[in-house]
Amino acid sequence: MPHLTIDYSAQLADAFDRDALIKELHPLVLSETGSTGVCKTFFRPAETYIGNDPDEAAVFVHAEIGLMPGRSEALKARLSDGVMALIRRHLPADRAERAFVSVEVRDLADSYRLTPTARSLLPDGRPRAGQDGGRTRCAGSDQRPTPVCGS
Repeated sequence: MPHLTIDYSAQLADAFDRDALIKELHPLVLSETGSTGVCKTFFRPAETYIGNDPDEAAVFVHAEIGLMPGRSEALKARLSDGVMALIRRHLPADRAERAFVSVEVRDLADSYRLTPTARSLLPDGRPRAGQDGGRTRCAGSDQRPTPVCGS
């Protein structure tokens, strides 16, 4: 379930090994959060970065991790620190020193839905009877989702 979005400077496109990062990032996120879901990650190169440093060599990477509500702020901070360190290790050595790296771990909104889900499909991929089109929440419709459901 965790949703990850990683924005990064387009100058890193050929030097930032996204596949190697994912191989370590997904297990880290799942183990730190206790999630039993599947990470879904989007990488988005950004053509323009404007910050306080006009240096052309400065690059950025920003990771946002969306989780079902219920994790403590301490867990989110620990996950942010771990993800930040991992990203730094995967940046090219000549760019890592000049890189601005940030991580935000946030709760997904109550309106979050996902379709299809592992719980809404039979092993052959057909929807289970009685499923509401695969939309899922971890708790009742008038309660906040909880991480117990495998998010």
